[in-house]
Amino acid sequence: MRIAFLTLGCKVNYYETEKMIRDFRGRGFSVVDFEEAADVYVVNTCTVTNIADRKSRQMLHRARKKAPHALIVAVGCYVESAGESIETDETIDLAFGNKDKETIADLIAEKLSDRLKSREETGIGTDTHKQRTRAFLKVQDGCNQFCSYCLIPYVRGRGELVSTPVPEVVREVEDRVAAGCKEVVINGIHLSSYGVTEKSANGFVHAEGKPLQELIRRVDDVDGLIRIRLGSLEPRIITSEWLEGLKGCDKLCPHFHLSLQSGCDATLERMNRHYTTAEFAKKVKILREFYENPAITTDVIVGFPGETDEEFAETMAFLEEIGFADMHVFQYSMRDGTRAAAMKDQVPPEIKKERSEALLARVETWSREFVGEQANTPAKVLLEEYVSEGGKSFLAGYNERYVRYGVPEEEAKRLGLEPGMLTDTGDACVI
Repeated sequence: MRIAFLTLGCKVNYYETEKMIRDFRGRGFSVVDFEEAADVYVVNTCTVTNIADRKSRQMLHRARKKAPHALIVAVGCYVESAGESIETDETIDLAFGNKDKETIADLIAEKLSDRLKSREETGIGTDTHKQRTRAFLKVQDGCNQFCSYCLIPYVRGRGELVSTPVPEVVREVEDRVAAGCKEVVINGIHLSSYGVTEKSANGFVHAEGKPLQELIRRVDDVDGLIRIRLGSLEPRIITSEWLEGLKGCDKLCPHFHLSLQSGCDATLERMNRHYTTAEFAKKVKILREFYENPAITTDVIVGFPGETDEEFAETMAFLEEIGFADMHVFQYSMRDGTRAAAMKDQVPPEIKKERSEALLARVETWSREFVGEQANTPAKVLLEEYVSEGGKSFLAGYNERYVRYGVPEEEAKRLGLEPGMLTDTGDACVI
């Protein structure tokens, strides 16, 4: 039985898809590319914006058009937000929420039992899926921050926080390393809440980030692992004490994604973010005191309800002041059921687009400047895969600060380099 997956949205979704893939392989399924012919198509959906909803529907419809007789399965956040309306979509055969991801292999196998029996006589195709050098690990689920624009707390457990125990995470890392993985990216829906279960809005602050700190230290001890990256962090978790506790974790990359969303305090307050720009700037300063030229990246929403030209100008000035290595820029997308959807002074689409384009132009400049600095800084590149850029083939990978490098294919072969190996940036070029 052939099964294909498509993942939309966040890194947590990518981790969950990888786990689903392993579960299906364990049942004898052959995992194929989403563009290939398959008996089952699974779309791990996203609902963070209206565009994400539309993309989820489009991919499900695309699978149905391509394979009219296949089983089309929707899973994840779009299923949660769509509610009963998803039952009227004739494209979808099965729909599962986020909590069903743990048992989805059993649920789908049950539906396919007759087909699976018929396949037993002919056998299952050989699985040729290539183990990735970098693996995503989901160690935490749920969010209780309830930002005024976000549906995630409602579709990811409605404020319930769940963390994977440290020993289980360590065992998974060890298994990944044994299979050839060299780098893990530790993720969560609200990673800074790792180890916290109570539903208080600021529970993770009382824990001072110690559970996550302990997890990082334990993962750092895994033999054979080369690097650890962290997913998006709540700015408030960054303290001198927290970073002091990570000293000696040499595998932890100096690459930190601190979610900002706006560089204007008035906008942050309407968003129900729990910090000010001054507090955010202080966290960045602390990171730069502990790490040499760290890559600090962020997310920014433009066109949030009530955002005036003056507020947007404040955001631009703040971003310029901080000097990010890169950022994700989003136009505010109204989500029914959130407080922001009912706010006055919704920003017209054309203004959101104009602000997004203006910011993206600056992001390109800031990113180019950061990459230029890296090009002159000795570092190690963890090679991952062969890619084609500008008509040339490279063995590509990333340095510790997530700048992409490539070694020309012929040079890589001459040097005996392969995916999973480390090489100096002197042997590679920024691509």
